[in-house]
Amino acid sequence: MSEYNEVEAALDKRGFTRMVFDMQKIRDLMDVLGSPQRAYPAIHLTGTNGKTSTARMIDSLLQAHGLHTGRYTSPHLETVRERISLDGTPLSEEAFATTYDEVAPLAELLDARNPEPLTYFDMTTAMAYAAFADAPVDIAVVEVGLGGEEDATNVIEAGVCVLTPIGLDHTEWLGDTVEDIAWHKVGIIHQGATVVTALQNEEAMRPILERCADMGATLAREGSEFGVVERVQAVGGQLLTLQGLGGVYDEIFLPLFGAHQAQNAAIALAAVEAFLGAGPGKQLEADLVREGFAKTDSPGRLERVRSAPTILLDGAHNPHGMAATVAALEDEFTFRHLVVVVSVLGDKDAAGLLDLLEPVAARIVVTQNSSPRAMPAMELGQLAITIFGEDRVTITETMPDAIEEAVVLAEEDVSGELSGVGVLITGSVVTVADARKLLRR
Repeated sequence: MSEYNEVEAALDKRGFTRMVFDMQKIRDLMDVLGSPQRAYPAIHLTGTNGKTSTARMIDSLLQAHGLHTGRYTSPHLETVRERISLDGTPLSEEAFATTYDEVAPLAELLDARNPEPLTYFDMTTAMAYAAFADAPVDIAVVEVGLGGEEDATNVIEAGVCVLTPIGLDHTEWLGDTVEDIAWHKVGIIHQGATVVTALQNEEAMRPILERCADMGATLAREGSEFGVVERVQAVGGQLLTLQGLGGVYDEIFLPLFGAHQAQNAAIALAAVEAFLGAGPGKQLEADLVREGFAKTDSPGRLERVRSAPTILLDGAHNPHGMAATVAALEDEFTFRHLVVVVSVLGDKDAAGLLDLLEPVAARIVVTQNSSPRAMPAMELGQLAITIFGEDRVTITETMPDAIEEAVVLAEEDVSGELSGVGVLITGSVVTVADARKLLRR
């Protein structure tokens, strides 16, 4: 049997960021594996922001209802094993290696027949579907990697499809308009599915309605069939009243911050109701819903990792996500002085992210994360100076130096009085992963 570190190295050789959209290869791999993705029903999620948090909520709700779950999300923060979870727990190193050994020989046969080998993401997707069949799980909760129609996960053909808010991101692959991007994402809607969608703008709604009509799919829309009735700040999160497909659920404690997480909760509830057959006149048991939400976590989403000063990690990497993060900071954290550490990937709208941070950040520390696609610190720093002014910008080359500098600035600027002082580390999931490794030791 392979050792776990050998498996990590073998996956990395396939190129962590290499993208090849070829559904035929993943279909062929599934066929030679015996179509493990057909062994269980699934809830499949796409959208621009909120997918992972919503997937984690759905997983927790399903477990509260006594179901054995498999969850596949990406990217990971600390270990690739996080991508494949059984009953909310990442695969062990031994189970991950065993699953790889099951998939790898068949993948190598297909690689030999094709000009382009299967990608890192193809492999982890196949491993997830195989692990879920071997477990076996009662249901798989699967997050799209990129887009939808041509994403490797789309061999699942799920009965319940979830669309979180759709905006501009990955335009080099998905198109320059929200409508173009939505057309890619609605490709996860298959014949007869139930579709749960967040409130979308008109551009995104047109493809959703057309695809649902073509596929004979049933559509449930936020603001029409379900939604957030009320949200109140609470210690460590928020208290929600949600309108579900089956009725109103109150006194729901969600240990996550921000209106966007309340929206994700409403979407997650509707998806689980759709899967479990709740609807008008037939509610889920409220105590199980409360239990499921109370046990939800979402690492790297306004995650507090230190106190005095408070240090928060948030993986917002596009303007839509950053707007939600900034709104949550203003509504739910009473910072009188906030220093922000930022590193972004080179293909992102860095100016859009910095513009949104400018009103809430007293100072900004710019750095470069560990991704080969990271924007160089000096380039990001020059951009930050045009938005914040030279006096408010510090440029550092490494994450450890950036965190240390941010904490020093936060403490210096307020003469040692640390209540209401914070550091936010943001701009990319890779940025959060790098900081998390340092801060959670």
